[in-house]
Amino acid sequence: MIKGRHETPEERADRRWNELMQEIRVAQTGVQILFGFLLTVVFTQRYPELPDTDRTIYIITICLGSAATGALIGPVSFHRLVAGRRIKPRAVTWASRLTFLGLVLLLATLACALLLVLRVATGATFVPWLVTGLVAWYLLCWFALPLWVRSRHTSGPPE
Repeated sequence: MIKGRHETPEERADRRWNELMQEIRVAQTGVQILFGFLLTVVFTQRYPELPDTDRTIYIITICLGSAATGALIGPVSFHRLVAGRRIKPRAVTWASRLTFLGLVLLLATLACALLLVLRVATGATFVPWLVTGLVAWYLLCWFALPLWVRSRHTSGPPE
């Protein structure tokens, strides 16, 4: 019995592109909503009262959120600029890399945003430990578990 799909390289690229676009829609929505809320923080009455450390965390968070937004929207622009050039398999590879980078940047954005919000909300010394635990959870859900499943259930090259 022959394993895998029976598709041409072009069909495979089309399928992989469509799958990637569906995945990006989920991540883009989350990062854009988070980034939008982060942009408003500087205009709140409490922002001028924040200590320098919290302002620094905020600036880092905004920069990471902006970078994540760029990386997750990048595949759309990439596709638009290379469409019709018969390089879709390469476009899929690069768009996938941008998406992975966007997810890593989103993870960093979430970590910094959590650190800032929990520091301001509680001022507790356990906040860095709590954020570390949440980052570990994200790493487990987003990377470790999928890589573990892939290593246990992959018998051939990726499709």
